[in-house]
Amino acid sequence: MSRAPRPRFPVPVLIETSAALAALVARLRTEPYVTVDTEFMRERTFWPELCVVQLGGAEEVAVIDALATDLDLAPLGELFADQNVLKVFHAARQDIEICVLRWGAVPTPLFDTQVAGMVAGFGDQAGYDTLVQQLTGGQIHKAHRFSDWSARPLSPAQLAYAAADVTWLRLVYERLRERLEADRRLEWVTQEMAILTDPATYRTEPEDAWQRLRPRSTNRRFLGMVRALAAWREREAQRINIPRQRVLKDETLLELAATAPDTPEGLARARHHPRLRRGPRRHRAAGGDRRRARRTRGRPAASAARPGILGTPVAGAGGAAQGAAGGLLRTPSRGAETGRAVRRSGPSGDGSG
Repeated sequence: MSRAPRPRFPVPVLIETSAALAALVARLRTEPYVTVDTEFMRERTFWPELCVVQLGGAEEVAVIDALATDLDLAPLGELFADQNVLKVFHAARQDIEICVLRWGAVPTPLFDTQVAGMVAGFGDQAGYDTLVQQLTGGQIHKAHRFSDWSARPLSPAQLAYAAADVTWLRLVYERLRERLEADRRLEWVTQEMAILTDPATYRTEPEDAWQRLRPRSTNRRFLGMVRALAAWREREAQRINIPRQRVLKDETLLELAATAPDTPEGLARARHHPRLRRGPRRHRAAGGDRRRARRTRGRPAASAARPGILGTPVAGAGGAAQGAAGGLLRTPSRGAETGRAVRRSGPSGDGSG
């Protein structure tokens, strides 16, 4: 069986200035829908570092360098809020999280082709390349899936890969929509996206962070410690902008909650105890300083990094956690509430950093 001929897509244009972005958005706001994707880095940070935004229109495709120094991304927020333009994503949850952090709202109206693929019978979490292959006969090359999108300049291969995430997506969307309309299931997609489009899905509340740990015990003292330590870790991770697992690993947090050490010596005996966290490196290369500055742009104010944090993260948590946990333990009704919440929460939360 011969492969279907590759469609002729527009040549991707790299957007690096505010004027070029404003003109692009003005054109796209006249179209009924636009395909959207983002590339970001999160391996070393708590907050996602937006690096690239891709937009696909009927006659053009743009790769927007979100790290460009002369670029104001405000027009993107206007496009995402435009009620007359449908925003089409695939597996949109992390993209939407970035939009909520950057522009304060979920893009609307919204269509997720992964959700639509599930409704159309392609499986619970159909991959983008799977939908492209099955609906269009095309093929997505995966070579740059794990690229460092914060490195500059972007290579021609990266630009081509990024563009493919929104060009093929237009065909996937159109064919999924045709199928869903024929089966009278299009409305089901909106119903299935209720959690995805709820702004509460993307709020990170430190007081709720303990639920991702899925503790098996319902002991009130233990749960009070878990809750307090997890909240402290979440705030520290947000403040310093590093993954929560680098502040305190899950297994160490649970061990500390179980043993409740009240001396530095007892704390040091905990497994996986993190090394002393010192202030910022004094001999950082200039490139590293520029990179750090880029990462802080657009981050929520509460997460601004501050040098010279506690001598050891867990030592700071010990007193704070025990004090907060003590407050929980002194209130029986709150302890009972915590136990019930554990039972209700079940296996929710992935515990990833």
